[in-house]
Amino acid sequence: MSKYAKSRDFLLAILFIFVVWWGYITLFTIPAFMLPSPLAVGTSFWGMLSNGEILPHFFITFFEVVIGFVIGLILGLMIGYVISKNHYVKEALMPYIIFAQTAPKIALAPLFVIWFGLGLTSKLVLIISMVFFPIMLSTIYGLKEVSYNLKCLMRINKLNWWKRMTTIEFPSSLPHIFSGMKLGIVQAVIAAIVAEWISGQSGLGYLLTYTSTTYDTAGLFSVIIYTVILGFLFYQILNYLENKLLFWHESKNPSI
Repeated sequence: MSKYAKSRDFLLAILFIFVVWWGYITLFTIPAFMLPSPLAVGTSFWGMLSNGEILPHFFITFFEVVIGFVIGLILGLMIGYVISKNHYVKEALMPYIIFAQTAPKIALAPLFVIWFGLGLTSKLVLIISMVFFPIMLSTIYGLKEVSYNLKCLMRINKLNWWKRMTTIEFPSSLPHIFSGMKLGIVQAVIAAIVAEWISGQSGLGYLLTYTSTTYDTAGLFSVIIYTVILGFLFYQILNYLENKLLFWHESKNPSI
């Protein structure tokens, strides 16, 4: 399917949703505080952008996600590499990591606030905890899937651990790692919003709380749309990097 056809289908789907939305609130006379009209949401959305109200909150959440994601990425790569290379470390750490991961992070968010305060630290801890696990697992599975021929090549050339890691193991694992990163970035946005919702004085999560408590439903819908835009932006950045860095991979070259 061409890009034009995809864009056309997307716009038609959006138009269909708006028509159904408008028809529903008109036919059943739904109060605006319960479900505002698309026009009211659009007016609120543009108003937040034109008066600059949304920008500070948008960029605060943006930078929280970036910082937390980068730290979670580094920790996930490092610990994933160590676990994949050492059976004893894997046996020792994995049960505790899995146990910690099964705990509901959203429910732990208030506990993080008690432990780390209302500032940036508690938000970053929640974001890192959401990002770390998918990246660690994708790193482990990616390193496990390095082909037998490449492993033989490493032994024949007697590569040291640094050259093995940087020239063969991590490049070969990148498809798996990018899958974990894409999942992690979505989790990071969710974690940032929840953290701001609970303890923030700024950010998109704070705006969600403010608009909901003041019954500004049109504003609430607008902030939700900005949140979706933020998540989509991060996902597309990772998608762009994946296409640039994995141009050699068979998944990006169907002819191979």
